[in-house]
Amino acid sequence: MKIMGRLSVAAAVAGLLAGCASAPAGGPQAATTLAPTKGNTASGVVRFVQMGDKVQVTAEISGLTPGAHGFHVHEKGDCSAPDGTSAGGHFNPAGKPHGHPDHSDHHAGDLPQLEADAYGVAKLTATTGLLSVGSGDGNVVGRAVIVHASPDDYKTQPTGNSGARVACGVIAAR
Repeated sequence: MKIMGRLSVAAAVAGLLAGCASAPAGGPQAATTLAPTKGNTASGVVRFVQMGDKVQVTAEISGLTPGAHGFHVHEKGDCSAPDGTSAGGHFNPAGKPHGHPDHSDHHAGDLPQLEADAYGVAKLTATTGLLSVGSGDGNVVGRAVIVHASPDDYKTQPTGNSGARVACGVIAAR
């Protein structure tokens, strides 16, 4: 009888572990594949995962010049213009001024700087409470992600003086 009890416990634990391995992390998810705007080489992937009342944003972008680059969610899911301007301005459902994402007043679409290494690769993981995936005023689905040529000064209104748009991608639910 003891052997059967141990086997049953082992089988139950194995079943629980298998169930956890197949369960998705977090809630609703969305992503975009960034394509370079005309004359640029930046490309990559940005993912959004709803984690309770916050969204985790992960990005990996290559083809950048080394250093800091402005990184934002923009209001329109349209990357048809060669320079990315069809994506409109920063996503700003609350009508806030442009600012640093660590401060209370900023656009929902204001994200931390991308820092490209000597090879032009930038990786970022950030969490924000102003965006959402699939519902609510902060919903990113159907909007665009823009990577800019220059650093965001987080002061100049309404864009942060981030320069040209070097990559654009429309965010879709996954």
